[in-house]
Amino acid sequence: MNQSFLKRKKTRNTLQDAFDFAEKQVAALVKKYPDDYYPMYTVGGKFGHDKKRWTHWCDGFYPGMMFIFAEQNDDDRWLDRAIKFTMPLEERQYDRAVHDLGFLFFSTHLRWLDLDGPVDHIEPILTQAGKTMAMRFMERGQYLRSFVEPASLFIDIMMNVGTIFRAGLESEDQQLLDIANRHCETTRRVLVRGDGSTSHEAIFDLENGECLRQSTHQGYRGDSCWSRGLAWSLYGFTRSYLQTGIGEYLETAQANADYYLANTPANGITPWDYDAPESGKLAKSQVDTSAAAIAASGLLDLADATANPTQARAYRDFALTSLTTLSNDYLGDNTSGFEGILNGGVYHIHKDLGVHEAVAFGEYFFVEALQKALDFLEDEPVPDVVKPYSEESLPASARVWADGPTEEDMPAPTESVSKSK
Repeated sequence: MNQSFLKRKKTRNTLQDAFDFAEKQVAALVKKYPDDYYPMYTVGGKFGHDKKRWTHWCDGFYPGMMFIFAEQNDDDRWLDRAIKFTMPLEERQYDRAVHDLGFLFFSTHLRWLDLDGPVDHIEPILTQAGKTMAMRFMERGQYLRSFVEPASLFIDIMMNVGTIFRAGLESEDQQLLDIANRHCETTRRVLVRGDGSTSHEAIFDLENGECLRQSTHQGYRGDSCWSRGLAWSLYGFTRSYLQTGIGEYLETAQANADYYLANTPANGITPWDYDAPESGKLAKSQVDTSAAAIAASGLLDLADATANPTQARAYRDFALTSLTTLSNDYLGDNTSGFEGILNGGVYHIHKDLGVHEAVAFGEYFFVEALQKALDFLEDEPVPDVVKPYSEESLPASARVWADGPTEEDMPAPTESVSKSK
């Protein structure tokens, strides 16, 4: 058995163990906490103490993991649980106060639909969610505004613009498609830099639509590269390309990926911000495993979308490296009593919320990335012993043979033959 197969099998076993652990952790949460509780981040390794929820933007990730377990294990019990936690979210299809409807409905209803859920029930919800998202569009500036204020554009919205693309494609509504495309174009222009790095936020002049500056709520500075924001961009532009086939979106995702591969440590785990200082409370040594998990999932999609096999191999290998490190070094089973799946995530470092803890988005995208990786690494049957090739195609006269003479048995060339050469 060759070394590449053994390495592939070892990686798959590591990731499968992590997936099984994730399933066990979520099952324990379902048993421990009430049906109206949706985890956001741990405090001291425990859920149930998370405070700031802002827009409840993470509520889809908990049932989203249940849908993944249901699909991967063909388990109706997980499907029933997922549906139970999904149904209370349905009123959010009309929620105009958030820019996170993709997080809420792609992790739940879209997965439910893919598992043969009731089309007549699910499709109208997904379409309305996209229409509601589109109502955030600012004509002056040509972008979808963040939940913070009308002048604000977040890189995070690239993870949610897909709801508008989907609604536009399903309903054949050109205005929805125009809004989604224009938002992507504006985001490329004002938040994605020439080297592929990203800013968290852009601030616009509401009178003339001019972009005034790059800013941040989560990153180190407005001109720094917050790692989770980079991961949102990489994943979001990849999905926008897959939904539309527009080459510029693929180019942007590849630029994000190239920056990510060039600046992330070789073990595949990101600092919380690539431009953070070397020491102090905001030191670069603080990792963000959620960013690594999101990027790994995005890189696996990007590898499938990229025509260049060398690039695709680089993206996929780095994703597998990240997932292996996360599974070996940051899994919650390394910490006694830890209720999450992944340690080392960051919810909001400046507010000291969920720092070096489990965070809902990190959990979900880690499980999603594990599923993608396990599908890619599916064991191919390789015989333990390869038998000699059959002689059946040979005539009987050719089946009796002997090895030829060795070099030592061969006569030396004659002098005349040597001269003729």
